[in-house]
Amino acid sequence: MGVNLEPILIKHKTALKDFSGNTVSVDAYNMLYQFLSGIRQPDGTPLMDSSGNITSHLSGIFYRTIALMEDGLKPVYVFDGKPSPMKLKTLEERRMLKEKNEMELEKAIASQDVERIARLKRTINRITGDMIEESKQLLKYMGLPYVQAPSEGEAQASVMNRDGLVQGVISQDYDCLLFGARRVLRNFTIYGRRRISSRNIYISVDPEYIDLQENLQTLGINRDQLIDIGILIGTDFNDGVRNVGPKTALNLIKKHGNIENAMKEKNMEIPELEKIREIFKNPDVSQENEIKFGKPDREKILDFLCGKHSFSPTRVEPYIEKLQASLEKGNQFSLDSFF
Repeated sequence: MGVNLEPILIKHKTALKDFSGNTVSVDAYNMLYQFLSGIRQPDGTPLMDSSGNITSHLSGIFYRTIALMEDGLKPVYVFDGKPSPMKLKTLEERRMLKEKNEMELEKAIASQDVERIARLKRTINRITGDMIEESKQLLKYMGLPYVQAPSEGEAQASVMNRDGLVQGVISQDYDCLLFGARRVLRNFTIYGRRRISSRNIYISVDPEYIDLQENLQTLGINRDQLIDIGILIGTDFNDGVRNVGPKTALNLIKKHGNIENAMKEKNMEIPELEKIREIFKNPDVSQENEIKFGKPDREKILDFLCGKHSFSPTRVEPYIEKLQASLEKGNQFSLDSFF
């Protein structure tokens, strides 16, 4: 979801190891949706424990987070708080889309369309309160810090990067750039060979990064103008202007300087423009973010994942060792850098 800036952005393919030693904020909701969508059984059903509880999110947090850490990254998950009132329309649209997909799934099941069943199952994801609490609990057992945002998690994660508290933001959403993230890291947990079930083909997904300052300089605009471009296209907080895509929006802002001047030519109106701008320029975030990495609690991880959620001990235990080694290496790196 979010704003579609892709056609006008410069992106660079990269490797996780290129960011070794960097502390990065992770847009938790964005990643959890990725885990719920991507970590599935062959028929599209999410992973579940012996009691029927979904565990795809836990699998993603545990295994894929450790994979990041083995390449030297130090992740800090950032969780959403109360959504902005201006986002309620977007949230309602997403709810209605899920309901539509659920109805389509029933039809696909009735017609025994296996491929369509699997595809639709991957689109129907809900992050529950229990999933959030389980995710935080697992991170705590792993010795990893997390931040609870007062409102939008991606805004909190982005401002942490903007202010230099972390060196990048792991998220799929380009909105992070509007919130001021200096560097957005995409595909850092979903890279590799991926199957597009609707077309029955495989594609290669590479990690990539987007540098805000590089893009502003190349496009010949400033961040305020990038925000205006996003608003013209449409964000989670507004619908945008009809028939105005990324390239048209860029041209309008470069020609007129801002939305107000562009509106005079196009005879268009954007309700509550200043409120939308303010969300991106001065988001509701916490400034008290203590980032402190601890030590993994082996017994609690095993009890939580294996005892409670039916994970395989023979697979989990080696990853606990990898987690321990990564945290020790990260702490040593920090000490070496300090001295």
